[in-house]
Amino acid sequence: MIHSTAVIDPGAELADDVSVGPYAVIGPDVVIAAGTEIGPHVVINGPTRLGKENRIFQFASIGDAPQDKKYAGEPTRLEIGDRNTIREFVTINRGTVQDRGVTSIGDDNWIMAYVHIAHDCRIGNHTIFANNASLAGHVTIHDYVILGGFTLVHQFCSLGAHSLTAFGSGISLDVPPYVTVGGSPARAHGLNMEGLRRRGFSDEARKLLKQAYKTLYRENHSLQEAITLLRERAKDSAELQLLVTFLEQQTRGIVR
Repeated sequence: MIHSTAVIDPGAELADDVSVGPYAVIGPDVVIAAGTEIGPHVVINGPTRLGKENRIFQFASIGDAPQDKKYAGEPTRLEIGDRNTIREFVTINRGTVQDRGVTSIGDDNWIMAYVHIAHDCRIGNHTIFANNASLAGHVTIHDYVILGGFTLVHQFCSLGAHSLTAFGSGISLDVPPYVTVGGSPARAHGLNMEGLRRRGFSDEARKLLKQAYKTLYRENHSLQEAITLLRERAKDSAELQLLVTFLEQQTRGIVR
């Protein structure tokens, strides 16, 4: 399961059935759980924790030091969950002590070639990162977000659950849940209706979200006015409550 040319530090911990391809390098304080496949020429540095049944393709760089000039060698971490696919030439950096000290990625994410995930990012579950999407530091990506190819996300931005970015989007503000954005700088272009249908949102839920989108984007309300109106409607709707909670917690302003 481990190729003879792979270099694995004695301080790394690999489950018995982990496979490691030719010329891969795994450093100390790396823990890899059962069923994970490490491809040729992959480099994994620690402290890094990889969960079960991940697949990392050739030439990816996982868990190396953050690209932050303030970083002074502190023992920060990268934590990756289960069943993630990480394609060729992906780079994922550890956290910094200026934040919580950890970059984290959840479960069942699909991360395509040449994606960069910088220090202190928080990635949820079931996301898709198309080729060359890049996150600056301290970015939060919630569940089921899809990033189009060459999307660039500014530091400290947050993208809400089920949102979608078009090819080449430049994100410098928060993106509310369910919203599709595109352009550079990005602008809102409606709801991610196809994604909501695929994920089983009811007709009633989609109707409520369409009304909420109009309130937020089409009725000339200030953001605070829109939040006040949506808060009342959200009392009986978990889908709307997710949107309202995100809007209440945003700190950068939203893409509009």
